[in-house]
Amino acid sequence: MDSQDNLLERFEHLNAIGASLSSERNIDRLLENILLAAKTITHADGGTLYRMREDGRALRFAILRTDSLGIAFGGTTGQPISAQFQDLALYREDGSENSSLVAAYSAVHGATVNIADAYTEAGFDFSGTRRFDASTGYRSKSFLTVPMKNHEHEIIGVLQLINAIDPRTGAVHEFSLADQHLAESLASQAAVALTNRLLLAQLEVLFESFINLINLAIDEKSPYTGGHCQRVPSLTMMLADAADAVLDGPLADFSLSEQDRYELKIAAMLHDCGKVTTPVHVVDKATKLEAIFDRIGLIDQRFEIVRRDAEIARWRAVAEGCDPVAAEQSFLDQSARMDEDRAFLRRANIGGEAMSPEEQARVREISKRYSWVNPAGERADFLSDNEIENLSIRAGTLTAEEREVINHHVVASIRMLDSLPWPKHLRHVPEYAGGHHERVDGKGYPKGLRGDQMSVQARIMGIADIFEALTARDRPYKPAMSVDKAMRIMENMAATGHIDPALFEVFRREKVHERYAQQFLEDAPPPPG
Repeated sequence: MDSQDNLLERFEHLNAIGASLSSERNIDRLLENILLAAKTITHADGGTLYRMREDGRALRFAILRTDSLGIAFGGTTGQPISAQFQDLALYREDGSENSSLVAAYSAVHGATVNIADAYTEAGFDFSGTRRFDASTGYRSKSFLTVPMKNHEHEIIGVLQLINAIDPRTGAVHEFSLADQHLAESLASQAAVALTNRLLLAQLEVLFESFINLINLAIDEKSPYTGGHCQRVPSLTMMLADAADAVLDGPLADFSLSEQDRYELKIAAMLHDCGKVTTPVHVVDKATKLEAIFDRIGLIDQRFEIVRRDAEIARWRAVAEGCDPVAAEQSFLDQSARMDEDRAFLRRANIGGEAMSPEEQARVREISKRYSWVNPAGERADFLSDNEIENLSIRAGTLTAEEREVINHHVVASIRMLDSLPWPKHLRHVPEYAGGHHERVDGKGYPKGLRGDQMSVQARIMGIADIFEALTARDRPYKPAMSVDKAMRIMENMAATGHIDPALFEVFRREKVHERYAQQFLEDAPPPPG
């Protein structure tokens, strides 16, 4: 019989357990902690925690422990329980209650069942228990089976304890009334904790689904950014985990709790949400002259018109008495120059290599060298001012105005994220997501923050964003870059203050780039060893 001091101690333990259960975020650990706590306060040798299946027709094994046999399945053991045991049906095929199984009876009737000795108990089928005992040499005796009810009085699980042990003698005895009350109290607290955790998990899934919906909208709008929205979060978390493991140097004090990791993951998933506001013709601009279509075709047509005019002029000169040989040679010379200028403009339109000032001047010279009669019947310069501006872009395919439009997506992202009522554990999402285009030297955008003004998380996202962009194979405006070349470029960025050198050293030393390449890049080298 329990002494008053022993009961008080166990009640205090029960209160402590309730507080710890409410703070556990991981469902597997929560389930494990529930069973272990129940075993502890009742001195049970073994136990099983069942969860109600979603259809409400069966109990599913979640956690199983038997100390004296060294049996442990589910939870943090790494030993999956679903493959070992079949679900316990609550109803037979004819729809009647499956009351022969004590756990099923407890779930169906919402009642605690306290059995002193399974071998002498009438009314329940313990044949499975007997087979287990025969194969293991165990002796299952006392059973305490408690239903777990949520706040709506729905059964969400069943807690079953086996063989109460006398801590002084080690003998197996029946579960006392005090044991039953403690287990029922724990089951009630556990049901609340589990229900809350499941509701939070469902909200998190719903929340992440909305984020994926935004990314899907970006993907549908432009297939060239959807992959980016998926890959940057993965690379961000790879680098974050590597930085978290650092024990010395500038990152020695950096650490991430489970909540910190989730907050960073959400920020990474939302880092480009502002791209829903970016015009698709700017995002997808593959060549300098592309708008709704690539206008280089219009320039090709103008060259043909100018060539036609030159040929007409050739025959007119011959008709007026000019030397036919000289007229033909003049036409051939003009045609050859046209071919050279046309090839030059087509190369310039690609935007792959940086243009020199001389090449930019040549674009303007070509515009003045030729003239043509436009559809309105007016003689015009060969290239419009807009075409000259685009073809003279020094690097890439975007004009300064278009680049501002692209850069505005960060401002839009920050505004969108700042407008949301973030809970405490996600309050840094706007800062992390909005800082991925800032630079350590203060020359980034939109705020021009220096490295010491940025969180480590924002600097991590900056590196992930750059490396993904350099190696991406789905951009319309550039070919994919090899991992080695991308790393050389980022080494220079680290040396010149563009990215955090300490984080980049972790990125390189821990081979984060290689692990990312193995997962996301088709032509990645095979892993070492």
